[in-house]
Amino acid sequence: MPTTNKVLLIKQLIEEARNNLETATSLLNDLSGITNPTGTGKKPVAPVDANGGIQRTDQGAVIIEGVFDGQNMVGPDGKMYSVPANYASKSKLVEGDLLKLTISPNGSFIYKQIGPVERDRLMGVLVRDEQSEEFRVLSQGRYYKVLLASVTYFKGSVGDEVVILVPKSTVSTWAAIENFIKAGESIPSSLALDTTPVRPAELTDSVPVKRTVRKAATRVSDKEKVTTQTSVNVEKIEI
Repeated sequence: MPTTNKVLLIKQLIEEARNNLETATSLLNDLSGITNPTGTGKKPVAPVDANGGIQRTDQGAVIIEGVFDGQNMVGPDGKMYSVPANYASKSKLVEGDLLKLTISPNGSFIYKQIGPVERDRLMGVLVRDEQSEEFRVLSQGRYYKVLLASVTYFKGSVGDEVVILVPKSTVSTWAAIENFIKAGESIPSSLALDTTPVRPAELTDSVPVKRTVRKAATRVSDKEKVTTQTSVNVEKIEI
């Protein structure tokens, strides 16, 4: 991996860790009623709005629902919650997807996609922004931001053709990478011809594979039986 990609990836990981730490600290202060780290002042704990997307369980976990903006989750309180790039890349999250974040008492963050939006599948070309050194996908005259984790996972290079997913009904800044077509490779006919919008069910439902195991029934006739005595006699059968 080029050094530039490694530096960008390290910066992204540091930013995610910082955001997670700030979120956990803020939630801890809310639960304890502390207004500052020194604990010199206290404030009443705000009541939980059952319809506001934030819940607290009896076990001490905090559940927050929000909308994915292409890189982070925006909570009902307007706060930004960092979504791990590897999870967003693997799940092919798209702007507008509804997410649920569970923060356990030990501070771990668990995300779950609960409301995917309908998607469109587009073809584009991977390019690099000369100023920011970040990757973009040029498709139908628009530049889309993409996660570095997706590019590195597919070992993408500038000039490669990319299959991306974008929201069907809204214009987005970010796109999710579905696959790469390396320079010099032919485009599969299924990708070139398939313009049907990708619906949420295609991303969440799995089709069970039925495997039929056939048992061979062996019939043994009287003439095919082998009698074992002191010596073994095999009878030749004329067909």
